[in-house]
Amino acid sequence: MSLPPAEQVPLDREHLRRTTLGDTALEREVLGMFLKQAARLVDALAVLPPETRTLTHTLKGSARAIGAHLVAEHADRLDVAIRDGGDAAQALVGLNAAVADARAAIEAILARS
Repeated sequence: MSLPPAEQVPLDREHLRRTTLGDTALEREVLGMFLKQAARLVDALAVLPPETRTLTHTLKGSARAIGAHLVAEHADRLDVAIRDGGDAAQALVGLNAAVADARAAIEAILARS
């Protein structure tokens, strides 16, 4: 999957505004929930447990909902690697980097209050 240039940033703020209907309080709440969930999922994925595909689907859906398209793309790559017997460890490295970038962008947004 290749993303358009507008979706190659850690967080698509316009997408987030649309999904939260411009409600900045809701935006902040959703971002905070994503931070917690992403941290929990990345920790769980570190050992590539048997439920890796389920965990990647959860992370992918959450990431798409807030506009973290790169996280969703990398979660999908990990899912495909697991399904097809590819290099899951390398896919996990990419996912961890994408999550770290998204977390930094989100933390910067939340710090601006």
